[in-house]
Amino acid sequence: MNAIVVIPTYNEADGIEIALDAVLRAQPDADVLVVDDNSPDGTAALVAAHPGFGHHVHLLERQDKDGLGAAYRAGFTWALDRDYDVIVQMDADLSHPPAKIPELIDALRTSDMAIGSRYVPGGGTSNWSLSRRLISRAGNTYVRLVLGQAVHDATAGFRAFHRRSLLRLDVLGSRSNGYSFQIENTWRAATLGLRITEVPITFTDRTTGQSKMSAGIVREAVALVLVWRWNQLCASLHTPSRHHVTDGHDVGV
Repeated sequence: MNAIVVIPTYNEADGIEIALDAVLRAQPDADVLVVDDNSPDGTAALVAAHPGFGHHVHLLERQDKDGLGAAYRAGFTWALDRDYDVIVQMDADLSHPPAKIPELIDALRTSDMAIGSRYVPGGGTSNWSLSRRLISRAGNTYVRLVLGQAVHDATAGFRAFHRRSLLRLDVLGSRSNGYSFQIENTWRAATLGLRITEVPITFTDRTTGQSKMSAGIVREAVALVLVWRWNQLCASLHTPSRHHVTDGHDVGV
């Protein structure tokens, strides 16, 4: 399958070269697209200077820093316009293990979307404080309860999609950012009955750069989950749904 890995960046100069090399080692036949939001630290220049630039490494420069979701939508649009069959999304800070990219792509043989999950057997986190683990667990529990979905790690940012799945999800028509961008796509997939596979990963806290997480991003996610559920209930209160989870961590509706 013709695959591309989309990596959004803002001030990731300390680690972007390491991340690019790791992705290309893990999936040598894939392309990589860095979507840079006008980083003042020179991230884009480092991407452009990479030995693979213009071959397997590509760069999309944006003038505004207007959120993770907006960066991914720009990257997905670029990839869809160039007819890639598989689109993978991941962070630039190596929190997501590039070595798991082949497993995510392989999961698409039987699924519409694959999620690198911390919260299925075999998954986990590394170098996280107790408070951060509790917040992440609570957030995912909140999403599962409010939206009534079976995915264990709805906020995960390490994912692989079939081209047709992205189009069916209308990801380009979404408006959410931050955690809520990941949650919205998971919820849309479950609502549409797409088959989702959760691939266990170990999420390792970043060792370079600074986290982009903020209280505003968390508040947005909490509020939008309630809005989506309310709108869903108003539109189709009596529509029956069915969730199915297999031992292989597949989730369907």
